[in-house]
Amino acid sequence: MRTVNLSSGSKGNCTYIESSQARVLIDDGLSYINLKQRLSQIGVEPSSIDAILLTHEHTDHLGGINSFLKKNKNAKVYIPAFAKDFCISSIMELPQSQIVWFTTSDFFIKDITISCFVLPHDSKFCVGYSLYFSQRKVSIATDLGYISDDIINCLAGSNILYLESNHDEHLLMKNPKYPMKTKKRILSNKGHLSNNACAHALARLIPSGVVQVVLSHLSEENNTPNLAYSTIKSILQDYGIVEGKNVFVDVAYQNKIGTIFNL
Repeated sequence: MRTVNLSSGSKGNCTYIESSQARVLIDDGLSYINLKQRLSQIGVEPSSIDAILLTHEHTDHLGGINSFLKKNKNAKVYIPAFAKDFCISSIMELPQSQIVWFTTSDFFIKDITISCFVLPHDSKFCVGYSLYFSQRKVSIATDLGYISDDIINCLAGSNILYLESNHDEHLLMKNPKYPMKTKKRILSNKGHLSNNACAHALARLIPSGVVQVVLSHLSEENNTPNLAYSTIKSILQDYGIVEGKNVFVDVAYQNKIGTIFNL
């Protein structure tokens, strides 16, 4: 199993995961040219992609899917069936013959088993995913305001976990560009996960066997990779968890591909 984040942040999100048979994207918020260029860095042709798993309908996760499907007729986009209830125009504009509506039951894309779970976010719908292949588990949970016990259970035991570490609360509150209404939305239970909240969630997850974390969906306005990493490292230290020994923490980036992990 191989996985790499291709882009992460408010301007576009996409993560690539492959097994011995399947090649899958989680979201596609990139232009086709940009996505093709980033895939080329890992030796992957867009035409070899089997499926895109959509987490929710916001443009930074959905924006590139229409053009991708039109250029790659064999690819499918997988969307939770309950998203139909909201009649989302951006989804209905996708090539309908290439949409696979799935229930909350586990499903398969070739040799990868996939489970999804609902995330609390201010969108019409939002889900995270866990992908299983050859006794390996990769999970992704971004765009969520808080982590419930159910979400902890879904993420537990992941060999690699892409988890949101969106903002530093102090930077957010001091940011003059953001009106208070926006700040309250980000901080709400349907907003985004802060560095602090991410760290405390990880302290619960690491004992379950999580050994590699990728801090994801960082705000360019209210966070930095160094700040996110140092905050998580410091809080985990308070729990007696040593980064680099008990867990490895990496960061996903907006403008370049992240670390390639081989499982």
